[in-house]
Amino acid sequence: MAELDGLVERLDAVAEDLADAALDALRVAVEAGERKSELERRLTQARRAVERAAALVRERPPAGGL
Repeated sequence: MAELDGLVERLDAVAEDLADAALDALRVAVEAGERKSELERRLTQARRAVERAAALVRERPPAGGL
């Protein structure tokens, strides 16, 4: 199951990268005088999807199930 642990770590890293990118997009939008950022919204949606994927991989079946 070490390969699954590695996969979860990579998914967590991608989620962090998406969160950083969303904050950057929001910062740029605010500096431009905008109240909303479509890019930030999409990046946040992608981050949530990756977090859900990591949670699903973490939920391992009982021993002998995989």
